[in-house]
Amino acid sequence: MNLTEQQIDQAFSDLKKSCGGVREDYFGLLYVENTLHIPREDAQLQVAFGGNDYGLDGYHLDPESRNLYLFQFKWSANANLFASSFERLIESGMTKIFGNSLQDAQQNQLLLQLRRDLFEKKDLVSRVLIHFVFKGDPVEAERSKLLERLREDLEGKKYLIDEFFGRPVDLAIEFRSTQTRKAGMVVHHKITHTYPMTISKPIMRLGPGGEEMSVGFIRLWDLIGIFRGMGQRFFERNIRAGLSEDEAPNRAISRSLNQIILEGKVEASMFAFNHNGVTISAEKLEQAGDIYRVTEPRLLNGAQTVTTFSLFLDRKREDPRLVERQTVIEDIWVLCRIITKATPEFIVEVTINNNRQNPVKPWALRANDMIQLRIGEKFRDDLDEGIYYARQEGAFENLSNEDLEALEISQRKPIELRRLALTFLASDGDVDKMNKLGEVFETDKSYTQVFNEDRLRADTRQILLCYKINFRLNKLIQEIESRGASRYFFARKARNLVWALVCQGMLNDKQLEDYAERFGKSMAVEVDYTNWVSGLAANKVRFLLKDLVEESPYAEKISIERYDFLKSKAVFDRCMEIAWKKWRWVKKSLK
Repeated sequence: MNLTEQQIDQAFSDLKKSCGGVREDYFGLLYVENTLHIPREDAQLQVAFGGNDYGLDGYHLDPESRNLYLFQFKWSANANLFASSFERLIESGMTKIFGNSLQDAQQNQLLLQLRRDLFEKKDLVSRVLIHFVFKGDPVEAERSKLLERLREDLEGKKYLIDEFFGRPVDLAIEFRSTQTRKAGMVVHHKITHTYPMTISKPIMRLGPGGEEMSVGFIRLWDLIGIFRGMGQRFFERNIRAGLSEDEAPNRAISRSLNQIILEGKVEASMFAFNHNGVTISAEKLEQAGDIYRVTEPRLLNGAQTVTTFSLFLDRKREDPRLVERQTVIEDIWVLCRIITKATPEFIVEVTINNNRQNPVKPWALRANDMIQLRIGEKFRDDLDEGIYYARQEGAFENLSNEDLEALEISQRKPIELRRLALTFLASDGDVDKMNKLGEVFETDKSYTQVFNEDRLRADTRQILLCYKINFRLNKLIQEIESRGASRYFFARKARNLVWALVCQGMLNDKQLEDYAERFGKSMAVEVDYTNWVSGLAANKVRFLLKDLVEESPYAEKISIERYDFLKSKAVFDRCMEIAWKKWRWVKKSLK
């Protein structure tokens, strides 16, 4: 169905006095009316006009097909605009529709109408279909890692649907286009992931917002069952994927398993004493006799333990001792915390703080932040040949060529989270923070200054130009030193300052657009790119450093071999003042 601007304008003009809302609301009305062949007076009752809709723009219950349609509409070709709608549905919308939520006197009338229809006709529903309808290409929407993450979070709420209807009900999520008559390549039919789990005498503690944490010992065998059922999806809330067996902690786990299972040198009970434990988030944990059932579990920390155990079992599967000692395998226990009734934001905070206690770099703790997912989308979508954003430690190394092709990633070198942070800091002139990168990621205020929404609007080509400076930084410093080793002997002490100033030289270059087209679309460090940045270092940055160290008090500090001033933002600002007088440079950031 190819709706037009004129049709929307006409509907808005005809009905705005009686229905209210904004112009874009009438896109949904026309879609429901024309696609499902519903009389307008009925369609008006099944579309949201105005706000407070909890992520639901429309619905329709079809008794003949036994389908309950839930709609979200965007009069745009940009599928990422659905992100906020997903978030509202996940955080509270699905509970408002299918759960036992608290009352909200301000909620949209649509929700009241839907609840009334559901209670009257709940026996007629066998499928819930959530359609995200927009003007763009559904296939492109399917490739979005951001929307994939949000879709999976939304799928995790399926248990609410099953509980409401008192039976398993199919859930499918799909992107639909009004312009191309295309649907997504994949209709995501969702089943509720529920797994049995033996928990030894758990205890429970409440959080500040009603969150629940159950603590007890669980069998490692049960975790393997969940991992083999869910695959990498089990790890999607972790800060990193499973790392190589060659990593020291993983080698230690593998040795321990070998001694317990195959050699019998160590009692299985020792594993729990020697292991820090794991943390899981879940939609629900309920007891069924002596067994517990966990719904939609996600591992927040402990991925290395699970993957190492799984690889160990796979590698030794031909060893007859594995079968003989199955009871030993099933008697390996580990301390576990299971968190339920928590928001995604709460889970992110728990994940970060859980992993602070382990030897994990501060930037790895931010791998699953929403801004990181959005940046990943930017690098994939803004360039003709997509670039993979390695926000999660070890993720790129775990991808096959087929995986990259499925993601439409053509280049075989990723953008790394840590280096990208340094690039943003360099463009901002925050030379002092570049030397304290760990603190930047540990402090919320500093972190949000570096990774803010403005970065999403920056020219991706320019980001790449400044990012690649890092690969040639040693050469740039050598170019400066080659113009006078005795005069520029301090250049190596100004490594980050040189990066920041070369970046400003790029952004102030009159031929920036031409260079961005030539060098800003690939991770390759071209010869001509190297010549360009080398020229900036030798013919611009060198003179800024020369003038700087001839000034007081910097001349005195150089004479007594004190170089710490070269790592300050104040010195960057002074260099930019000199650059303005020389060449009319102004400070430009990647925003």
